[in-house]
Amino acid sequence: MATKVQNPMKEPRYCGIATFMRTTYATELNDLDIALVGVPYDGAVEARSGARQGPRQIRDMSSMMRSIHHVTRINPYELCRVADVGDVHFSQIFDVQASHADIAGFFKRLHKAGIVPLSAGGDHSITLPIMKAIAADRPVGLVHIDAHTDCCDEEMNSKYSHGTPFRRAVEEELLDPKRAIQIGIRGAANSDECWEFGPKHGIRIVYIEEFNKLGVEKVIAEARRVVGDGPTYVSFDIDSVDPAFAPGTGTPEVGGLTTIEAQGLIRGLRGLNLVGADVVEVSPPFDASGTTALIAATIMYEILCILAEKIAGQS
Repeated sequence: MATKVQNPMKEPRYCGIATFMRTTYATELNDLDIALVGVPYDGAVEARSGARQGPRQIRDMSSMMRSIHHVTRINPYELCRVADVGDVHFSQIFDVQASHADIAGFFKRLHKAGIVPLSAGGDHSITLPIMKAIAADRPVGLVHIDAHTDCCDEEMNSKYSHGTPFRRAVEEELLDPKRAIQIGIRGAANSDECWEFGPKHGIRIVYIEEFNKLGVEKVIAEARRVVGDGPTYVSFDIDSVDPAFAPGTGTPEVGGLTTIEAQGLIRGLRGLNLVGADVVEVSPPFDASGTTALIAATIMYEILCILAEKIAGQS
């Protein structure tokens, strides 16, 4: 008797081992276009830890995702070969730079295999080693949606915290600052260096007040103008969303995006030359309902759709 092939999308959502979007768990990198990756690391957080638990809960809540996007009618699983490739493994979890090296090594293997990564963090420091892997041969542009610029020089005497990755990325010539835009920035700070660095080097900052004045469509147009048609990375910090919707994060800032605005921003990036993306800073201990992880999973799905469409159009 022939073995029946199970379609996980048609199984009860509470069944099976949790993977991102109920995709296949792949232990080999053969025949993949897009890798869904967990980066369970928050050793570079200076306040409320817990983002190390983000990938696990995002996987669980991503069982709520279905196949076909209700607006675009994109089915990413028909367009591309997508799989969950598991989590980055850490050899020295209490050493920030060693842990960043583990992350970079994992993503270098994906990049060498021609696989586009879509990652769930983890704190925002993980973006720097990811960029070290995928931008080693040329700097990339950036659409960065966040409450914070993450362009500090140091936090607590460390140059490798979750508040410093994009400053380091510019310094290490991984990020082209003239092709970078940061959207949703807000909240008080103890120093204005985090806001001054970006414009001084050409980064376009859209503070939340300007975002509210312009609206989603005009901000999308500005983002597309800034990044152009060059290779571009998308980094979505869940604290860009107002904590009324997404309380489970380490550095919440009131007055943020709604979930509808966040979805609209991602959909507006359709057709860009995207080379990877991440969704970071989900901290489950601060949100027992799981709503924050559900938002993160939904944003990952939105990104997955536009990544798949772009990759399929190139093949």
